[in-house]
Amino acid sequence: MTSATTTTRFSVLDRSRIRAGRTAGEALRDTVELAREAERLGYHRFWVAEHHGVPGVAGSAPTVLAAAVAGATTRIRVGTGGVMLPNHRPLVVAEQFGVLESLFPGRIDMGLGRSVGFTDGVRRALGRDKDDADDFDAQLAELLGWFRGTSPTGVHARPSEGLTVPPFVLAMGEGAAVAARAGLPVVVGDLRDRDRMRRAVDRYREGFRPSEWGTEPYVVVSGTVAVAATPDAARRLLVPEAWSMAEARTRGAFPPLPPAEEVEARTMTVRERGLYESGLAGHVAGTEEQVADALESLVRDTGAQEVLVTTSTYDRAALLDSYRRLARVVGAGTSTVRA
Repeated sequence: MTSATTTTRFSVLDRSRIRAGRTAGEALRDTVELAREAERLGYHRFWVAEHHGVPGVAGSAPTVLAAAVAGATTRIRVGTGGVMLPNHRPLVVAEQFGVLESLFPGRIDMGLGRSVGFTDGVRRALGRDKDDADDFDAQLAELLGWFRGTSPTGVHARPSEGLTVPPFVLAMGEGAAVAARAGLPVVVGDLRDRDRMRRAVDRYREGFRPSEWGTEPYVVVSGTVAVAATPDAARRLLVPEAWSMAEARTRGAFPPLPPAEEVEARTMTVRERGLYESGLAGHVAGTEEQVADALESLVRDTGAQEVLVTTSTYDRAALLDSYRRLARVVGAGTSTVRA
C-alpha cells in the first residue's frame, strides 16, 4: 500500500456470531480457529467482545474467551473489544486481566467500554441501569488503580498489582474525552459515520493528557471490512449481518446469521428493506484494489495508527478468504503486520 498505511497496524475483532443451524459452542470454537488464522496471517491483535442476552451472539464472557484464544495461539496479542466496565466491579475486572497477563505475559490487551446492557431486562439481570455509564470516569480510574496498588481500601488485587496490561477505551462520544483525560489509547468506530468518527478523533487528540499509560495519542479506528474477488461477492458477505440488524430493529431480536441467498429471496416490508439497505451501506467492501484505496483514504483522513477490522457473515469459508485477501492488501504476508 502507499505511504499513509506503511506504519499502520491491522488487527481483528470477532464477536462470535452464531450461524443459523449451528450452536453457540460452534461459534466460540470458530472464534478460536479464526484467531489461529489471524496469527498465521500476521495480524497484530485479536480481540473478542461482550454481549449479554443476544440470541445471535455467543461471546458473553470476553475474558474467558480471551483465555481460550491466547491458549490456542503463541504470538498475536489478545484482548477485549471490549469489557463493558459499567457491568462489572473494577476489582473483578482487574483480577481477571491480572490472571490473563500472568498466564500469557506481554500478550494481553484490556479494551474497555462504557455501555451497559442492551435492554431493560438485561440491565436488570446485571443489576445495572442506564445511569451507570455516567460513572465510567471513576470506574476506569479505580480499575487502573488496582494495577498500581493505589486503592485506599487496604485491599490488594492479586495477581494484578504491579502488572502492566495496556488499557484501551472504546468510544465515539463522551468516551473519547474520558480516554483523552486518562492518557489512554482510544478505539473509535464505526466507519459508516466518518464525520462523527473524525469529530471523536479530533476531540481525543485535542484533550489528550500524557500519562504513565501513554505519552502521545494513539488512535484505533474500527469497522467492517469485506474483501472478495468481485464487488458483488464482497457485498454478499455483508448481507447476513445487515439482515440481522434489520430484524433486530423491526422485531426486537438479533438472530443468528442466515445464508445470504436466504436473505436475498425474502419479501421484505418497506421498513425492513430500508433498514437492510442501510445496513449494507458505508462499510469498506470490495476487491483487494478497492479496499486498498478505501483503507488508504481512511488512514489519511483519521491519522489512525491502527485499524481494527470486524467482519461477520454466514459463509465461514468466504470470511476466512476475506481476511486472507485483506492480509495481502496490508502486506501481512506470513510473518507480521507492520508494527
